[in-house]
Amino acid sequence: MAFDLDMIKKVYSQMGDRINKAKELTGKPLTLSEKILYSHLYDGVPNEEYKRGESYVNFAPDRIACQDATAQMALLQFMQAGKPKVAVPTTVHCDHLIQAKIGAAADLQNALNTSNEVFNFLDSVSSKYGIGFWKPGAGIIHQVVLENYAFPGGLMIGTDSHTVNAGGLGMVAVGVGGADAVDVMAGMAWELKFPKLIGVKLTGKMNGWTSSKDVILKVAGILTVKGGTGAIVEYFGEGAKNLSCTGKGTICNMGAEIGATTSTFGYDDSMERYLRATDRAEVADLANGMREHLTGDDEVYANPEKYFDQVIEIDLDTLSPHVNGPFTPDLATPIAEMAEKAKANDWPTKVEWGLIGSCTNSSYEDMSRAASIAEQAVAKGLKPKADFGINPGSEQVRYTIERDGILDVFEKLGTRIFTNACGPCIGQWDRAGADKKEKNTIVHSFNRNFAKRADGNPNTHAFVTSPEMVAAIAISGDLGFNPITDTLTNDKGEQVKLDPPKGEELPSKGFDVEDAGYKEPAADGSGVEIAVSPDSKRLQLLSPFAAWDGENITGAKLLIKAKGKCTTDHISMAGPWLRFRGHLDNISNNTLTGAVNAFNGETDSVKNQLDGSHGAVPDVQRAYKAAGIPTIVVGDHNYGEGSSREHAAMQPRHLGVIAVLVKSFARIHETNLKKQGMLGLTFASEADYDKIQEDDVFDFVDLKEFAPGKPLTIVAKHADGSEDNILANHTYNAGQIEWFKAGSALNLIKKQNNA
Repeated sequence: MAFDLDMIKKVYSQMGDRINKAKELTGKPLTLSEKILYSHLYDGVPNEEYKRGESYVNFAPDRIACQDATAQMALLQFMQAGKPKVAVPTTVHCDHLIQAKIGAAADLQNALNTSNEVFNFLDSVSSKYGIGFWKPGAGIIHQVVLENYAFPGGLMIGTDSHTVNAGGLGMVAVGVGGADAVDVMAGMAWELKFPKLIGVKLTGKMNGWTSSKDVILKVAGILTVKGGTGAIVEYFGEGAKNLSCTGKGTICNMGAEIGATTSTFGYDDSMERYLRATDRAEVADLANGMREHLTGDDEVYANPEKYFDQVIEIDLDTLSPHVNGPFTPDLATPIAEMAEKAKANDWPTKVEWGLIGSCTNSSYEDMSRAASIAEQAVAKGLKPKADFGINPGSEQVRYTIERDGILDVFEKLGTRIFTNACGPCIGQWDRAGADKKEKNTIVHSFNRNFAKRADGNPNTHAFVTSPEMVAAIAISGDLGFNPITDTLTNDKGEQVKLDPPKGEELPSKGFDVEDAGYKEPAADGSGVEIAVSPDSKRLQLLSPFAAWDGENITGAKLLIKAKGKCTTDHISMAGPWLRFRGHLDNISNNTLTGAVNAFNGETDSVKNQLDGSHGAVPDVQRAYKAAGIPTIVVGDHNYGEGSSREHAAMQPRHLGVIAVLVKSFARIHETNLKKQGMLGLTFASEADYDKIQEDDVFDFVDLKEFAPGKPLTIVAKHADGSEDNILANHTYNAGQIEWFKAGSALNLIKKQNNA
């Protein structure tokens, strides 16, 4: 079934004219990325040329996808907007809160037992506001999106960094913070700096043990984890057309690991095949009528150096299978070199686990190719030396591979079949013995392999490779095993060699499923009640932040002067705090606990000016809030870098912080502060940072004249009676100042709705 067909028709009906206008404005042929961006401007038809890496542009995404961990706060905020329904098609997917331990049935039941309150909340909010809901066990968000919602030429955002997976179906799909998603749900624009463009030309055709995963493993080795920052990576060439649609998705998915804004491919026959196989023939027919607009112009691909900021060329005929890691996804090693490299670096070569799945590699093709290796092991008398675990990407994939006997092949090897969920890929793995923190090696087909990522053990050496290579290495139990050249000893003492993997791009008998796990929202959500217990530790309904009273703020005390790096993780840590993502007051107990206090060099220890004692940052701030005293946070360069987590702005706001004054901001965090009704300010003179003292009290003397382009003056009153006038710059435009006056962007939206 094709979801949101009318929306797709509307996108396509406008696309041609907007692309032609963009070509006229720029005076050149366009890449696919540019075509999609210029045809999705919030203001409609393009009227100016944007500069890559410089221009901030307002876009209108076609759809939004949210996973359960991030959806909680996003939807709690949306409930404050006063809207009866989301402005664009939106879905929620329950895939992050399911821990892998025993097996699919038991693990899913355990998740329902421990997180049912959250699941029920997401279900009811989705039903009320017109949001599609995918139940726990339905599948991993990005695989489900690819199977049901992604469409060539579309623009989507999602509250997860691997939203980029949808590039496999020709989209520009970008991971964002919840605050950005809420804006679009409420009908506002989504702001993005117009990306730079990296072109990757693929020639030839893969063969033998090489897979689509090896393309991105190779690219990661070339660009490193930062090389794609601020850029869209666009793949093209005959080699790109030779890849399957889900293989393209794998490449785009792991593009998040090179820092890319997103990655994408032009529409081709493999995408058409996938659309038809997943019951979306109508979308394929529409796309076929738009082919010239759903890929880059011929001249761009013929002379890529003229149109991309950087060009990389990879020959698939000669590309080797890779194994990347440990501890970073860009440490790329061809399999033929791994044995020597592992020995030189003292990496454990005994492999304990092989894990297949995640949003990166959990398609039918992935499972069938890995199963062809497992089947050989059974036929040739080989017993796996490592444990096996599999997370199918969706219930549709799981049901189909069970029907086709693929699951049975794995089960003959003693494989543990986990729930259709993220599981070990995001650390949701209760691995026996991990608490001993022993040095060991695992191989997996996931996207990230940072220390402690999978099992919480900092000494687990995790290596990323293709599903079929995971199967081969796990069967051998040896990290240095090269199935292209090496043999294994079977149960008869014979030397046997594994043949190259074989698999089906799509199931020959078609996909099938009894219950995909989807729940349609109520046709009229006005009667749906959203119940949240006031005693809940996991969820808390939000109250609107107070509007500005129109007076100058005086008597504000210093909460903390942060020294050095202060990321969103320092401001709002993740890990065990994940369970409180839907409870603002509870998660606020981690606020700024990772920031280094400039006055004592310690974390989570600041002076309480009320009694002179030192205490944890949240405790001291709560004391100020109870006394009705506003506070400010002072920070260093690039304050708030990292994931665009809205909690890092909401928590200080909730606790009573009214301003953040820093040397410089990470842009997304600065915007998030603005949206929550806070003052995000920068020192006009960075040297003024050194003037801030531990006992300072601050008066904002000209806040009544708050206006675009006009700096604010803050008087810093020191304990010895002296004062310093601090000039603070800001980037607020007229609309953003209205956010501040209203108390938050959502308050303003609600006010406008009620006007």
